[in-house]
Amino acid sequence: MSEVRAFIGLDVHKATISVAVAEAGRMGEVRFVGTIENSPTAIGKLARRIARQHGNCEFVYEAGSCGYNVQRQLTALGFTCRICALSLTPQKPGDRVKNDRRDAIALARLHRAGELTYVWVPDTLHEALRDLVRARHAACQDVRRARIRIQAFLLRCDLRFEGKSWSHRHRMWLCNRQFEHPAQQIAFQTYLNALEYEERRKTELEKEISQILEHSPWAKLMTALQALKGVGSVVAATIIAEVGDFARFAHPRQLVAYFGLAPGEHSSGGTIRPRGITKAGSSIARTVLCEAAWNYRTTPKVGQWMKQHRPAAPQEIIDIAWKAQLRLHKTYKKLIIRGKRSVVATAAVARELLCFVWSIGQRVPLGS
Repeated sequence: MSEVRAFIGLDVHKATISVAVAEAGRMGEVRFVGTIENSPTAIGKLARRIARQHGNCEFVYEAGSCGYNVQRQLTALGFTCRICALSLTPQKPGDRVKNDRRDAIALARLHRAGELTYVWVPDTLHEALRDLVRARHAACQDVRRARIRIQAFLLRCDLRFEGKSWSHRHRMWLCNRQFEHPAQQIAFQTYLNALEYEERRKTELEKEISQILEHSPWAKLMTALQALKGVGSVVAATIIAEVGDFARFAHPRQLVAYFGLAPGEHSSGGTIRPRGITKAGSSIARTVLCEAAWNYRTTPKVGQWMKQHRPAAPQEIIDIAWKAQLRLHKTYKKLIIRGKRSVVATAAVARELLCFVWSIGQRVPLGS
C-alpha cells in the first residue's frame, strides 16, 4: 500500500459536512476546505477531487447519529475511512470556541498524529441485529415505566396488594379494582392496557431475535453461550449484538475493558486510589451480564431446568460452563466473606464471567 499523503477530517451533520485536510508530515499544512451537502453525490465528488490532488488519502469522522453511511460509501469507492469515538477524542480544557470548522481541522490533525481511538464498524446484518436487540431493551424500559405508573396510581388511591407483585394473582387483583369515580376507572384501565401492549411488544421482539439468530452466522455461538449458567437467549443475543466478532479481542482483558467492567484507578506518586468499574462501552450489555452474574450466588449444579432447556452443545463447551460455575461461585462467596457488598461481588463475578464468554467465543468463531 502506498504512503498516505493526506488526512481528511469530516465534521458530519444531518444536512452538511465540514471538510479539513492535513497533509502528511509533522509540518504538513492543515487547512479548511469548506462545507458540502451531506449527500452521496456531493461526498463522491469531494472524495475524487481530493484523491486527484493528494493521491492516497484517509478519511475520519466522529461516531454520531448519522451512523455508518458515509464510511460505507467511501469504502465502496475504494477509500479508507475510519470512525473515531467522540468521548475519547482529545480536547483542550481551556478551549471555549467550538464550531464546525475547528472540529474538522482538529479531526484531521489528530488523525494524522494517530491520537484518535477508532470504533469497530459492523456490517449491515450485524447492525440490524443490534438495532433489534436495543429495541427489545427499550421495550423492557417501557414495561418497567408502565408498571411503576400503575403502582404509583394505586398507592395514591391507598390500594395495596399483599403478595408477589406482577404474579398471576396480582394481575387478577388489578383487573378487579373498583374506583369511586368513573374517570379514575378509565384512567386506571388505560394504564393496564398500556402495560399489556408493552409486554406484547417485548415478547414479539424476543421471538424475532431468536428467529433471526437461528438462521444467522451466530447460530452456533448463541447455542454455545447458553451453556453458561444464567445466560439465556436474550443475554446471549445481547452479547453477540454488542461484540460481533470475538476474534477482534486478542485477550479477555480487552473484552472486559470494552464492556466497562475493568476496575478504575486515580493514582499519583505513592498514593494509589482504586475506583469502581469504568462503565465504558455499552450499558445494555453490561446490565444483562451483571444480571446473569447474579445466578452464581447459588451452589454450583446442573438442575432439572438447565437439563431440559439448555441447548445441546459440544462437550468442550459444557466443561467450560461447569468450570465457570465452580470458579464464579467461589469468587462470590470469597468476596462476601471479606465484607464486600453484594453488588460489588456481582460486578467482579460478571467480569470473570465475561472471560469465560470470551473463551467460548474463541472456540466457536463467527460463521462456523
